[in-house]
Amino acid sequence: MSNEIILVLIILFIAVILFISNRVRMDLVGLMVLASLAISGLLTPAQALSGFSSPAVITVWAVLILSGSLARTGIASKLGRFVLRMSGDSEIKILAIIMLTSGVLSGFMNSIGVASLFLPVVIDIARLTKRPPSRFLMPLATACLLGGLNTMIGTPPNILISEALKDAGLRSFQMFDFTPIGIALLASGTLYMILLGRHLLPKRDLSQELGRSTDVTEIYDFQERMAFIRLPDNSSLAGKTLRESRFGSALELNVVTVFRDKTSIMAPPPNFELNPGDRLLVEGQLDRLFEIHGKEHLILDQDNLDLDKVVTGEIKLAEITIPSGSSLAGLTLAQSAFRHTYNLIVLAIQRKTNTYYDELGSIPLQVGDTLHVKGFQKNLDALDDDPALLLSNVDLSRDFTLEDRFILVKVPKGSNLVGKSLTTSRLGDAYGLSVQGIVRDNHAELMPPAEEILQADDTLIIKGDLKDLNTIEGLQNLTIETDTHPNLAELETDETGLIEAVLSPHSSLAGKAVRELNFRSKFGLTILAIWRGGRAYRSHLRDFKLQFGDALLLFGPRSKLSLFGEETEFLVVSGAPQPTPRVKKAPLALLIMALVLIPVIFNWLPIAIAAVAGVVLMILTNCLSMDEAYRLIEWRAVFLIAGMLPLGIALEQTGAAEMIGTAMINLVGSAGPIALTAALFFLAILGSQFMPNPAVAVLLAPIALSTAVDLSISPYPLMMTIAIASSSAFLSPVGHPANLLVMGPGGYKFSDFFKVGLPLTLVVFLVTMVLMPLFWSY
Repeated sequence: MSNEIILVLIILFIAVILFISNRVRMDLVGLMVLASLAISGLLTPAQALSGFSSPAVITVWAVLILSGSLARTGIASKLGRFVLRMSGDSEIKILAIIMLTSGVLSGFMNSIGVASLFLPVVIDIARLTKRPPSRFLMPLATACLLGGLNTMIGTPPNILISEALKDAGLRSFQMFDFTPIGIALLASGTLYMILLGRHLLPKRDLSQELGRSTDVTEIYDFQERMAFIRLPDNSSLAGKTLRESRFGSALELNVVTVFRDKTSIMAPPPNFELNPGDRLLVEGQLDRLFEIHGKEHLILDQDNLDLDKVVTGEIKLAEITIPSGSSLAGLTLAQSAFRHTYNLIVLAIQRKTNTYYDELGSIPLQVGDTLHVKGFQKNLDALDDDPALLLSNVDLSRDFTLEDRFILVKVPKGSNLVGKSLTTSRLGDAYGLSVQGIVRDNHAELMPPAEEILQADDTLIIKGDLKDLNTIEGLQNLTIETDTHPNLAELETDETGLIEAVLSPHSSLAGKAVRELNFRSKFGLTILAIWRGGRAYRSHLRDFKLQFGDALLLFGPRSKLSLFGEETEFLVVSGAPQPTPRVKKAPLALLIMALVLIPVIFNWLPIAIAAVAGVVLMILTNCLSMDEAYRLIEWRAVFLIAGMLPLGIALEQTGAAEMIGTAMINLVGSAGPIALTAALFFLAILGSQFMPNPAVAVLLAPIALSTAVDLSISPYPLMMTIAIASSSAFLSPVGHPANLLVMGPGGYKFSDFFKVGLPLTLVVFLVTMVLMPLFWSY
C-alpha cells in the first residue's frame, strides 16, 4: 500500500469520524478535506478547488433557487392545499394523498423545501380532522425523501452520481432515468405506511402535551408555573424597565402581562417601564421567586471602596489591547471563557471615547478595544506570549477611574447565597455584580476562585452599581398572590396570540443560546416553552442552545406574530400566516420551469446551464428577488459538496478506490453482482444515517465505478443503488433535514424514527433489489 493511499484513507477516516461525531459543522469538514488534499500534495490546487466549478455544485444551488421560486409564487402550496382538501376525513386517504402529492413535487423541487411548504398545511389538516400531527408528519418527510428519487434533480445524490458517470467518460443518467424505480419506491413506501407504518406512528400531539387544548381555558397548562406578583408602592423597581428589573436573568421568569389600572399590556417589550402598584402575570420556574422573596440576601456595608483595597503586591491592575488579527475579536468575554482561560478579571472595556462597566460578558470585543483587568502578576506576564492580547500598561491604578464602581456588601445569616459557590450564586449573570474579593475572618481573598463557597457574615468586595443592589431589594420585596389563579383564557385575545415555530432548515441559529438571540428585543415575542426529544421544557430557557428539530411555543402581539411569519430563520407551523405568495407570477414561474426541463429532457442543454438560465429568468421576471435567491441557497450543502468532490478525485487517482473495490470483490464478489449491489446499498444506508447524503454519494461513487471495471459489469445499477440508498435516511432524525424539520412539531423521539424507518428501509431494499436488474442490466 503506497503512502498516497494511506494518506487519503487517513483523510477519509477523519472526515467520517467528524461527520458522525457532529462536533464540527459539515461544511467546515468539507473545506478541511479540500485544504488537506491540496496541502498534502495529493491533488494540485486546481484539482482541489475544482468542486466549486463542478456542474454538480452549480446544479444543486440553481435547483434550490428554482424550487424556492415555485414556493414563492404559491404554486406548490396551492396545489398541496387543493389536493389535501380532496382527502376527506379518512386517515388512510389523507395519508396516501399527503405522501403521493409531496412525493411527486419532490421530484421537481428540493425535498426540504417541499417538507417546509407542507408542514403547516399538514398540521392544519390534522387539527381540522382532530388527529395528532404525529400521524402525518413523519410520512410527509418520508415521502419527500422517496419522491426525490423520481428525477435527476430531485436530490443532490442523484445529481452527483450522474456527474460522476460523466466525469468517468460514461453516459450520465438523464432526467427521468430514475423515474421507473423511483415511482415504484414511492408507491411501495406509501403502501407500507398505510398498511403497517401508521400503526407504528405515535399518537402524540405537541400542542396538547404542551398544555394546549381546544378549550381556550385550558391553554398550555401553565398553572403551576404561572403566578401574579405586584410591585409595592415603595418598590425600588418602579421606574425601571423589565430588562433593568432582571426578571429574566435573576428569576428566570417571563413577564407575560402587566395589569395597570384598568388596562392590560400583553407581552410587554424589554424596555417597558414599571410603575408602583403594577400587577404582573409571570411564567417560569417559580422556586427562585419564592426562594428570594421576603429575605435580605445582601446588606450594603458602605457606599464605595478605595481602589487600593482591591490590589496588593501580587495582584495588579493592567490595560490589555485587542490587536489586529486577535482570535478574540468578535467574541464576547463569556464566549471566550476569558476569566477561566487567562485567570484575569475584566473591570471595564474602553472603546474609543466610550468606557463600559456593566454587562461586560455580553459585549462582542473589537480590534482596538482596551480591557481594564485585575490579576496576579504571573498571569499578566504570561500574556507576553499570547498573540490574541497585547499588554500595554500595568498597575496604572489611578487611570482606571473605577473607585465609585466598588462597594462592600455583607452576606447575612439566612441569605440564600450561603453555601453557594460564586458560580452558582449567579451574582454576575443574574444581577451584573462582579465579586472582586471576599473578606472573611479579617483575611481578604482578592482573586477568589469561581468555586469559592460563600459563608454567612462574608463581606464581598463587588464591582457594580448601587442600582443593581436596589434591584435585588426590589425583587425581594415583591408581593406574591398565592390565592389567585391565572385566567389562562386571557392569553389569546384580539391583540395577542400563540404560535408554534421551528428552526428553518437553512437557519444559522442552531447552536446558539436563547440569550444570545435577544429574542424578545428582536422579535417582540416571548418563548413560553421549547419542545425537544419528546418532552417540553419551560424553565431555564435563556440557557437553551437551539437545535434543529426544536419546536418553540411563542406568545406576543398578533402584529409581531404576523411579521414573525416572514422570518427566514424560522418556519411557523401553526397560528400565524405565512408570507403572501406572488400568485400573479405563478403561470410565469411554471413556464420558466418548463423551459428549464424541456431542453434537459431532450438533451439539448446540460442541466447546470439550463438551471442557471432558469434562475436568471425567475429573477428578471420578479418571480423572485436576488436577495431571496441568495437566502434559498443551502450554502452548507454547497461548501460540503465542493469540499468533498476532490476527495472522490483523490480516491480514484491514488488507487484507494480500486483497493476498496477489490476488497469488496474479495468479500462478496464471488456471490455475484446482486450481492455486490446489496453490499453497496447497506453501506450507503449506514453512512446516510450519520453523514450528509451528498458526502455518502461522493465517497461511494468512485468505489462503485472501480468495482464495476474490475468485475467487467455495468456501473449503472451500482451507481443508481448508491443514489437510492444515500437518500433513504429513514432510521434517525439526523439522517436528513426533512426528518429534523418534522421532529419538533410531531413531538417525535429518536426511537420513533428507528421503529418506523427500519421496516421501510427493508421495503426499499427489497424493491430496489427486485427492480434494478429489470431496468438496468449488469
